Formats: sequence, structure tokens, C-alpha cells
Amino acid sequence: MEMIKKVGLTAILLTGAFTLLASQTTVSAGAGTVKEMDPDTIIVEDVKTGERRKVRIIMPGSDSNTIQIERTDSDYTLADGKRVADEVKKRTSARPIFGLTFNRIDLGWVRLVDDGSFHLSAPNEDLAYRSGKTYNFGFDVVQAGYRFSDHFRIFLSGGFDWTYIRLKKNIRFHENTTPLSWDLSTADYRKNRLTSTYLRLPLTFEFRSGHHGGVGRVRFAFGPEAGVLLKGTQRLKSDEFGRQKFRDDYNFSSFRYGAFARVGAGPLGIYAKYYFNDVFENSPNQDGLQSFVFGVMLGF
Repeated sequence: MEMIKKVGLTAILLTGAFTLLASQTTVSAGAGTVKEMDPDTIIVEDVKTGERRKVRIIMPGSDSNTIQIERTDSDYTLADGKRVADEVKKRTSARPIFGLTFNRIDLGWVRLVDDGSFHLSAPNEDLAYRSGKTYNFGFDVVQAGYRFSDHFRIFLSGGFDWTYIRLKKNIRFHENTTPLSWDLSTADYRKNRLTSTYLRLPLTFEFRSGHHGGVGRVRFAFGPEAGVLLKGTQRLKSDEFGRQKFRDDYNFSSFRYGAFARVGAGPLGIYAKYYFNDVFENSPNQDGLQSFVFGVMLGF
């Protein structure tokens, strides 16, 4: 958890700085000033009267940061008579996506799948886990891609992903051993948690609707996801030995791959992931043991 806090705090600070710089963008000329509020909203302000009008648009792209506007009886328009929202949307409907982010914050429940079944086979009975306390947590911190229109974009993102397996039995895994092996301990572990930490790299194909009052955009996203193992950890807690922490790769797959799907409205949604390769590698008894994740998410 200490690592999660440090990584999360760093990502929040970087994202905040990036957002602060972006929020200082002011687009002005002619009879008014266009102030950026968020990626979908600007305020058009008449510099003579101070009157403001909120207009929902697409964020101005890097190729043009000046919009000539003038006041008419019915609307704020560009010098050629076109509406501000229509013209800015036309100019920026397609653009690259890149930069820091703090999105797709996941919290889900993990189920191990043993040869297509949620019931563990005999070789894996010692890996029985507490389903309510076996979960997944992760988030993205960087992304790059291309938005083809206001309703479709493709991007590759990078972030961190943790899987926490809360074991039922008093097993102690061996370090620096292949294949995966363990002993049944005489200690009564009040907590026995096996954790894998991955660098995650999802490639996202995202479709989104227009804005719906009170709901925002409805979004659907899917794609493949790869992961690179950063570390494995076993944490134990017992009256006999107190708190113990051991680090090893524990034969977790050094590279994992799978697929995901996300659906939601506004900033909230649900997600599901399935990894096609085994949870553990070079461990014949664990062949066919895979993982499935389902949960809730914040931020697209």
C-alpha cells in the first residue's frame, strides 16, 4: 500500500500541474474573449459589456488558439457569421491525444479460472482464496493516440495494476524457486496475501455519444491489454511471527496479455478483464490457471 500511495500522489501532483497549465489558455480577439473551462465547455465574454455566454464545444487544438468573434443580436459568432461552437468543433474534430493523465481508476474483484472453471482443481486446492478480499486496483498515468471525431478515438495508455490474492490456508511460498512451490506452515496466519504488481499497457478503442442532460456522455471502450511484471510480494500476519513481508517474482507471468471492456456514463463506469495466459509461468501444476476481473471504475 505504501507504493500505491507514493505512485498515486506523484500521479495526482503531475496531473494537477498539467491541468493548471492547460487551464490558463485564453483565446481572444475581436469584440470578445473565449476562456477555456473544460474539454467540452468555453465561456464567450463580451469585453464591452462583460456579458458571458457558456458554449459547449471541443477544446481548441494546438494548430489554432485564436478565434475572431463579434456580437450579434442572436448569438456570439465568428467574423464571417458562423457560430463559435460550430467553427471550433469543425477545426478540432480530429486531433492527436498525448500527455499525462490520472484516469481509468479501477477497483474490481478477482476470480481465478482453473481450466475454464471457477472451482480450483486438486493441484491448486492450497491456493484457495477469500473471494471478497481478493481484488484488483489500478490506474493510468500517461496516454497517446488520436481522436478521429468527437465520437471515436484510439489511444495507448500506460499505468500500474495490482492484484491482491487473500489466501485461506497457512501456506508460505518459497522464494527463488521454479516451479512455484510452498509449505503449509504451523503458524496460524490471520492475514496471508499474495500480490502481483504490473506495468499495464492497454490499447483502447473508445466510442462515445453526445451529451445527455444530467448524465453526460455514454461511453463504450474495449481492446487488448499487455502487462509487464514489476514485482511479487507475500505479506503474512500471525501471533507467532507478527508481520512478515517477502519479495520475489513467485513465478508470476513476466508478460501477461488479455482483453478488457469498459462501459459507463459521465465519469463512472464498470469494467471487465480476462487474461489469456496463465497467472504463473514455468509451473506445470498451475497450467490453465487464469484470472478474470470485474469491477467499477472512475474516469475515462
